[in-house]
Amino acid sequence: MSERRHGELDFLGGKSAPYSKGLMARVLVAVGVPEERAYELARRMEADLAQRGVTSVDLERLRDLAVDVLGDAAGARAARRVRQFRDLQELDEPVILLVGGGTGTGKSTVATEVAYRLGITRVTSTDFVRQTMRAFFAKEFMPSIHYSSFEAGLGLSKAEEEESGDAALLGFLDQTRNVVVGVEAALARALDEGWSMVLEGVHLVPGMLSTELEGALVVQCVLAIHDEEIHRTHFLIRDVHSAGVRPGDKYVAGLPEIRMIQEYIVERARRNDVPVIENERVSDAIGAVLELVLERAERHARVAS
Repeated sequence: MSERRHGELDFLGGKSAPYSKGLMARVLVAVGVPEERAYELARRMEADLAQRGVTSVDLERLRDLAVDVLGDAAGARAARRVRQFRDLQELDEPVILLVGGGTGTGKSTVATEVAYRLGITRVTSTDFVRQTMRAFFAKEFMPSIHYSSFEAGLGLSKAEEEESGDAALLGFLDQTRNVVVGVEAALARALDEGWSMVLEGVHLVPGMLSTELEGALVVQCVLAIHDEEIHRTHFLIRDVHSAGVRPGDKYVAGLPEIRMIQEYIVERARRNDVPVIENERVSDAIGAVLELVLERAERHARVAS
């Protein structure tokens, strides 16, 4: 197996390496157990192994200890996620996670954190792909990629503006069709090299790019913020965190177009059976995306076995 994820392959202990409570605690935190409780459970497992004179953790025993330390519901959930995490680490093929959604829905934050927890080191965005394409295609040749996604209508020709539909949406779709070409090339390169990747961006519109990639586990989802005021607040917070590089006023002014594009993406997601994850609370969204990947890995392992 080529190196695709810097995961914790030996976190259960065994012949290749002894049990490590630090390693186990990191895995527990990765699957959503609060840090203090994760270390408490990892220490409890270490003591249990010593008492029974064994060197590796049995998943059934882990469940019993997790329930004892964390409670019935949280313990059962943690044990299930650890089992799914093991299935993910044992996959002999790369994982491709696609996180789409409208502008300002927290895609980069969620994608980066999920990638870190899963040990995936390649994280990129469709905006990076678009920026790269801008260096090769002049504005006169491919105008839409030279604007923000919600301003791409400014790149339409007079004839295109007269087509039926909203100019902002038409511009966004034209931009997406162009960017998807670069996205598919990036995915093909990742698969050729056997590397896992997390890709996020507004251009990952369900149904507009192929997710049937042979030899990979592909997981796609869309983030959304249905409360307009919370969505607006995200831009103001991002303005502060970026020190004005991504000015909030620009995005707040474009909020009607941004939310219209979000509605279109969400509708496409539902039509294509792609999960839509609410991101009013980033910790909840991270947990939901992580759960989605782990569930798909478990299902994939079950089918393969």
